[in-house]
Amino acid sequence: MTATHEVFNQAPPRVDVNEYLSNRPLTEAVEAYGAGWADERLAAAGALVGRADFQRDADLANTITPTLHTHDRWGNRVDEVEFHPAYHRIIGDAIAHGAHTSCWADPRAGAHVARAAMFTQFGQIEPGHACPVSMTHAVVPSLRIDPVLAERWVPRTLSTDYDPSLADPAKPSAIFGMAMTEKQGGSDIRANTTRATDNGDGTYRITGHKWFCSAPQSDAFLVLAKTEPGVTCFVVPRTLPDGTRNVFAIQRLKDKLGNKSNASSEIEFSDTIGWRLGDEGAGVRTIIEMVNQTRLDCALGSAAGMRQSVAEAAWHVRNRSAFGATLIDQPAMTAVIADLQLEAEAATWTAMRLAAAYDDDSDQSQAFRRLATAVGKYWVCKRGPNHAYEALECLGGNGYTEAFPLARRFREQPVMAVWEGSGNVIALDVLRAMVRDPLSVEALDAEFDLALGQHHGYDLHVERTRKLVAQAGADPAGAPAIARRLTESLALALQGSILIRQAPSVVADAFVAGRLEDAGQMYGVLDPRLDLAAIAARA
Repeated sequence: MTATHEVFNQAPPRVDVNEYLSNRPLTEAVEAYGAGWADERLAAAGALVGRADFQRDADLANTITPTLHTHDRWGNRVDEVEFHPAYHRIIGDAIAHGAHTSCWADPRAGAHVARAAMFTQFGQIEPGHACPVSMTHAVVPSLRIDPVLAERWVPRTLSTDYDPSLADPAKPSAIFGMAMTEKQGGSDIRANTTRATDNGDGTYRITGHKWFCSAPQSDAFLVLAKTEPGVTCFVVPRTLPDGTRNVFAIQRLKDKLGNKSNASSEIEFSDTIGWRLGDEGAGVRTIIEMVNQTRLDCALGSAAGMRQSVAEAAWHVRNRSAFGATLIDQPAMTAVIADLQLEAEAATWTAMRLAAAYDDDSDQSQAFRRLATAVGKYWVCKRGPNHAYEALECLGGNGYTEAFPLARRFREQPVMAVWEGSGNVIALDVLRAMVRDPLSVEALDAEFDLALGQHHGYDLHVERTRKLVAQAGADPAGAPAIARRLTESLALALQGSILIRQAPSVVADAFVAGRLEDAGQMYGVLDPRLDLAAIAARA
């Protein structure tokens, strides 16, 4: 029996790999966009998340999932979410390394790029914890609208300490969540029914429900509720300044397709105390920068997922043989890995270019990111699920089991496209941005201009894209019918421009050939005359 159970021709565990130093497009993008000064810190984090014990914690956080406790043993309402200690270790490490707010704590050239690179590394191995990390990052610009609330909360969001306790209202750190959507409205937040009444002392009493409240264990939330002038934004803490618990009734935790380690909830407010952030009736405008920042993180999260997927696939095929040869050396597999790597590189470079735009507050850069963030989020996030599936298939039956990380990644990738605006919402936002802010169209088009004249296929694609832009502008009533097609075309033009200018020519050539000139319907159909082995080697 012993002889029949000898294990051979199996890839060894993919552990103790530095996830930063081994990720060539990420390291290249960090350097290209002015954050090379962070290399040492990023490499230290890359070593941490690549360790076997960190990966084991990721497994535990996703298999021993959060549990809701609405009451304590004596019947008191507590509304607490219990996590496996592995979850707390992971989010604690992410916050200690500044994956949440390092760009705000230490603003300098390349700070947003460095923070984005840090965020992606932790999200590559365990994506669920990245939700509250992202929201804590994204809330800072919105909080700064109100100097008093900013003084109270921003220093706590910048802390690199992590304390999951809700008992002390004066603890020096804080994690933020948000609650916008309701059961009857979803993305149509102007249909919200939650109401807020002014107490006359700077606080409001909020009553209503929220269909999705992300990270209910957080210290505070941005919440939308209606006052007489319209939808208004509020800061709602879990614990009030006097130490008592705010009314925050968690009805249930959502049983999601993926994202299992992260608690998403349905909650009820009943005379819940909140502090108004921004003007009454200006809630959408107040919270929109938080939404934009989290949309960027959705693109970063999808890119991180693509990196995990192709890295695991490449590891397997380099360590397994079939039909007399190592899998990676067989042309059909080389083509698949090269194609998966090409998609991951395009996503990584795009997400990091978007992060770089947040390092630059020039009028041009602000206009660029207003449109490009939505465009990039739409496309990168939508490419994630099928990419994960194809990578999973490279592992054969192993990939389909929960013992390997790609089954979890396959379930995880769709959430990035759903959160902060699903496909139609984003595509329609693109149209609105084009109408309301013509400078954003000019800024994005200027990005295309930078790469013209080097690839005939790219030039033709930009020409087609400009025709779609003109068509949408000439017929606003008919534009929604082409909103997705237009957004996709803009995204591919943006990716092409970035790769032609920044990535190695072998990658740029393959992108133009395989995504713009002769796009196949599946991965693994790139022109074999391209240097596929060189691209696969980057995986």
